[in-house]
Amino acid sequence: MNRSPSKALCALRRTLRQHLELERSFGIDTFERKTSSGERRNEKEKKDVIENKTLEELRQEVKQCVKCPLHRGRTQTVFGEGSFHAKLLFIGEAPGMEEDLQGRPFVGQAGKLLTKIIEAMGLTREEVYIANVIKCRPPGNRSPLPEEVHSCTPYLARQIELIRPRLICTLGKYATLVLVRKEEPISVLRGNFYDYQGIPVMPTFHPAYLLRNPSAKKSVWEDMKKLKAALQNLSDRL
Repeated sequence: MNRSPSKALCALRRTLRQHLELERSFGIDTFERKTSSGERRNEKEKKDVIENKTLEELRQEVKQCVKCPLHRGRTQTVFGEGSFHAKLLFIGEAPGMEEDLQGRPFVGQAGKLLTKIIEAMGLTREEVYIANVIKCRPPGNRSPLPEEVHSCTPYLARQIELIRPRLICTLGKYATLVLVRKEEPISVLRGNFYDYQGIPVMPTFHPAYLLRNPSAKKSVWEDMKKLKAALQNLSDRL
């Protein structure tokens, strides 16, 4: 029996092939595989795992850091915590005693106040990201030295790059100086937006300052209302 394709079948295949090539020339793929919502969700989860792994790799690098003398007196490093897809990133100065013991940022009295501020904005700590410029506790909670800031700043820059926040709130003068590069007092800088590599930055008082100066809480709340409005504007654009 002759099993060779008929002339009609060959012509049909040739016509179909030409039709597909024409569609593809216009960016159309008739047999393009359709992706279900479940598959898209799985792909996003895979992407999240990859990004989280990269952030975790940075955490491990920080954990082993010996670039400045602060590593000699630390109990553990304090890398940061929260959502690695956070739209809002809070950045403080350095860990205190409780943070050094627990390995978590802002868990002492100042941290509890920061948590209340975040909740007053209608958010949770799990929805934002919280970090410090310095990843190890300075002795006696003293202010960071320039060489310590210089050693730790690349870690913070990489955190920001990985998290990609839409807004940043710097808490206190040291975090503000690192990101905003302005030396005016925090009382002058607070309440206004500045720029860090295209990301709006709102400086405000550090929660520890509020514990010593409760009257400044009103000013911080005004700053948080501006941040909240900016977050809402971002959501409205999506």
